[in-house]
This record gives sequence, structure tokens and C-alpha cells, in this order.
Amino acid sequence: MYILHMICPYCKHDGDKVVDSRVSGSSIRRRRECLECSRRFTTYEYIEIVPLTVVKRDNSREAFQREKLLAGITMACKKRPISRQTIDDIATTIENSLMLSDSLEVQYDQIGNLVMQELRKLDPVAYVRFASVYREFKEVDEFVDQVRALTPPSTKTE
Repeated sequence: MYILHMICPYCKHDGDKVVDSRVSGSSIRRRRECLECSRRFTTYEYIEIVPLTVVKRDNSREAFQREKLLAGITMACKKRPISRQTIDDIATTIENSLMLSDSLEVQYDQIGNLVMQELRKLDPVAYVRFASVYREFKEVDEFVDQVRALTPPSTKTE
């Protein structure tokens, strides 16, 4: 087992013992005592979260921004009966899904497909709005095809 010793801020000795550990919010607070000068000092340990990188359409890269995800979902849900809490929940679901992947880079289309998947379950209008921007519809037929894909085939019997 590897034991990490902190450098004493007073005498610069690299040997210490932990005399107290406490969880403090999102960190661990440790009181340490230098084995050389016997003075005590405090250290904090934090989990380092490595940010996701998004690979955009033009292959450029930028840090994942939850605000952009929320803005896209919010725009699609504008004037729809969808609460802010529901939009936040969708963003959290998508963000958690991305964080669980083994990769530190995520393709833009993976994010877009996750948003479409969530919106499709929630609201067909919001789904089509998002799809029209995300898929960059150029023709009315593309829009109509997307709407048709949402409606089940009719089972008319004559």
C-alpha cells in the first residue's frame, strides 16, 4: 500500500500522521501532525472531475456546457406545457449518461440523439422542433417525414 505524506508547511518535512478526518461537503478535511516538528495543519481532498469535450460538426472541440444543452431543450419546449424542472431533469439525465461513458470526448450527434430520445417520450412538438434544428431540415418533406414517424400507422378498416 502506498502512503502519501504531505510536506509540512512549517518545517518542510515530508512525514506526517493524520489525527482527524471529516467529510466536509464535497471534500474530506484532514488534520495532520508533522512527525518532525509536531505542528498541526489541515489539508482538503477533492474529487477531480475531468470535463467532457464535445466534438462538433466541423471537428472542432469545446468543453461540454450544460447551459448550451439547457438552452437547446428550452428552445424546443418554448410555449409547451413543460416545466422548468422537467427540462432540468432531462438535462441531468443526458449529462449523467454522457459522464458514464468511458470516453472523455463525446460527438455532437450523440448529445443530439439523447435529447431527441428524451423529447420524443415527453412532447411530440418539442421533439419535432428540436429535430428540425438538429437535423438541419432543408426541405418541407424532411419535416413531414419526421412528423409521420411520430404518428402510428392508421388502422382503418373499410
